Amino acid sequence: MRIVCPHCKSVNNVAQKDSYKKANCGKCKESLLDTKPIELTTDNFDEVVVNSDIPVIVDFWAPWCGPCKMMGPNFEKSAKNFPLKTLFTKVNTENEQNLGARFGIRSIPTLIIFKNGKEAHRVSGALDENSLNNLVSQFM
Repeated sequence: MRIVCPHCKSVNNVAQKDSYKKANCGKCKESLLDTKPIELTTDNFDEVVVNSDIPVIVDFWAPWCGPCKMMGPNFEKSAKNFPLKTLFTKVNTENEQNLGARFGIRSIPTLIIFKNGKEAHRVSGALDENSLNNLVSQFM
């Protein structure tokens, strides 16, 4: 399966397994098991979403948004439960207004799950860690 490296954004082919002890990027040699959400921009959004064979969950947020600040830690905790199963990403709508407009983001936080490069599901509002885990599990 194709996996986008969270460090250098290069596309890697990785054998699909139930779990992984080690998986490194072929280009930068960093771990593909790093679950820290990737910051997406207009420049890399399409490349990351289209080149991921695993679901991509995008958190559209802004630094001034109270519910976004509350959900941020839950989003990072949830990401740790799905290494090489789901790619967790974030779009700062303050900096990336074109992406917010492109996807019709009217309220934040809004999560969009992309599967096979296409929007599969959308939910607005802050979610706790359990709700995030349940949501992501539906699309694996």
